[in-house]
Amino acid sequence: MTADEFSTWLLNPHRRPLVMGVLNVTPDSFSDGGSFERVDRAVAHALLMCEEGADLIDVGGESTRPGAQPVDAEEQTRRVEPVIAEILRRMRVVISVDTTQSTVAHRSLDAGACMVNDISAGRDDPAMLPLVARRGVPIILMHTQGTPATMHLKPQYEDVLDDVRQFLLDRVGVATRQGIDMNRILLDPGIGFGKTTSHNLDLLRRLGELSALGRPVVLGASRKKFIGEITHEPEPKNRLMGTAAAVAWGVTNGAAIVRVHDVKQMTQVVRTIRAIQTGEIG
Repeated sequence: MTADEFSTWLLNPHRRPLVMGVLNVTPDSFSDGGSFERVDRAVAHALLMCEEGADLIDVGGESTRPGAQPVDAEEQTRRVEPVIAEILRRMRVVISVDTTQSTVAHRSLDAGACMVNDISAGRDDPAMLPLVARRGVPIILMHTQGTPATMHLKPQYEDVLDDVRQFLLDRVGVATRQGIDMNRILLDPGIGFGKTTSHNLDLLRRLGELSALGRPVVLGASRKKFIGEITHEPEPKNRLMGTAAAVAWGVTNGAAIVRVHDVKQMTQVVRTIRAIQTGEIG
């Protein structure tokens, strides 16, 4: 998928679900930290994910696992900028940069990224939303309670779906007032970000209510702790089937993009669900 094709996809009310491959160029991400710190390994993995069916690649230079500490913008940029540039030198693909820092986003967009994935929904850096507006690129606004360093410490909600929905609506309002085109906004309920297993299950169960907001919903459940708790699997890389179940449920209930580590397997899940829904093969 190219950037132009992605722009067309955003405008299509009957859009097919997309697979976003996770590329963490960090030493400490919860599932694959340290695996892709080197540029050559990161690029090779991105190319493999595209061969396996990824429509987009999400490149991040800061771990946001529970308990993670912030990484400054200079270090994030050092990690992600050469990877983005080299991927795009090798092939055409939609790349989003996973960051809450406008400086990192700016440099990444200059390197060829065409979307920003901001887990703070523009709250961490007041320059982020104006930057996205000026550059005219899509942005994923995600809900989280607390920060990665604190979000696992007794998260509480009156009603998790209602609270998340209202938060996202509020952030959409802020983003559009900053000049971001509504058609370029995507929403992420933030599975695992300041939520207990019960909260995550409630959000998944009622995911269709978020899809009804009219903006594409991004679902990032891949390999997460709540799946490990359900399946009694402590190793994130062994949570493949639990992830497949969450992805299948998500696509069935309106998720427009699934953000995953196991691209080949999850592409099969997404394509099969889509075929069941539409009768279309291929």
